[in-house]
Amino acid sequence: MMDLAPNWKRLAGVALLALAVLPARGVEAADTHAGPTPVAEAKTQTQTKAETETETEEAAPTAAHEPAPGRAAVWRAIFARPAAPPQGAADDPAKIALGYDLFRDTRLSGGGATSCASCHDPARAFTDGRRTGQGPAGAGLSRNVPSLYNLAWATSFFWDGRAQTLAEQARGPILAENEMAGHFPAIAGRLEHDPAMMARFATVFPASKHIAEPEIVDALAAYERSLVSPMTRFDRWVAGDDGALGENEQRGFEIFVGKGGCISCHGGWRATDDGFHDVGVPGADLGRGAFDGPMKGLPQFKTPSLREAAHTAPYMHDGSLATLLDVVAHYAGGHVKRPSLAPTLVPDLTLDDAERADLVAFLKTMSSERGPGASADETTRPVLKK
Repeated sequence: MMDLAPNWKRLAGVALLALAVLPARGVEAADTHAGPTPVAEAKTQTQTKAETETETEEAAPTAAHEPAPGRAAVWRAIFARPAAPPQGAADDPAKIALGYDLFRDTRLSGGGATSCASCHDPARAFTDGRRTGQGPAGAGLSRNVPSLYNLAWATSFFWDGRAQTLAEQARGPILAENEMAGHFPAIAGRLEHDPAMMARFATVFPASKHIAEPEIVDALAAYERSLVSPMTRFDRWVAGDDGALGENEQRGFEIFVGKGGCISCHGGWRATDDGFHDVGVPGADLGRGAFDGPMKGLPQFKTPSLREAAHTAPYMHDGSLATLLDVVAHYAGGHVKRPSLAPTLVPDLTLDDAERADLVAFLKTMSSERGPGASADETTRPVLKK
């Protein structure tokens, strides 16, 4: 299936038009002859009102006039997973496997007790379950640990977007004194004392005579690019299974793409626009607003993906919201009102208890359903051909 992620905002506009002209009946495929479709609506620019009404009343398509896609078809196109990773993201399996092991290797930290997986736990969708990250000796960090799923499609990294590549992102926590406190010459020295590791680096990076920082972060980035969130019930609905979502989840989806305005920032198959917004979280942290540029001085944080959100609590850049219901309450009037709020945030949104429950039910369909004690680690382990 074609990757429509770059065009999802344009498609969303078409779908929102469809919302106005097609009757809402959950998210099942709407009757394309119950009212004007997005294509039929566009035709009003060249057709008379009478001609449009005549087309609308037709009970069945003719061979010369195929029906335009209904509401559900447009939404499915917006949220469809791409068939392949983005161009340039197909890494050598041996490099991914090396990155997998380095990600879990405590030799990358200054104290020899911490690895990337210490904070990015595969069993928690590569988060840690804490309000904010935890540094050496248990010292608390200032921000929540974000998930690492689907970063091959991302355009910037960290809550404030300060890294432009995954290699930069991988390097940052290793060197940060309040995180892993590593030093690459020392890390390389420890790895070079391991004959098996030396042999693997030589295989993956044949042009390099020694293990060094560029090769280490390159392998880590290759592994992180390979992390794709699992298929979910929402994906089944996107693929055409009308029974994949329950009635309450269908109602929640209608809120998500309708009155809630969630799709304004959480569209596309990854459910993020990769943008930076002020969504009214209290606090002095400015995020991207701390850097020079048009956002300087304004609190702006990257839109997190909603994929696997059921497994990544707590939420927001500061981990201040404990549950998805808390997140919904935040957007339904619980946020700080200030001039810098994102224009896409629906002002004075009101949701009753039933609507809030329905929206949370839908959000959970974007997450995989794991049994008790299940771990995602096996789904992220590279399989090498022998």
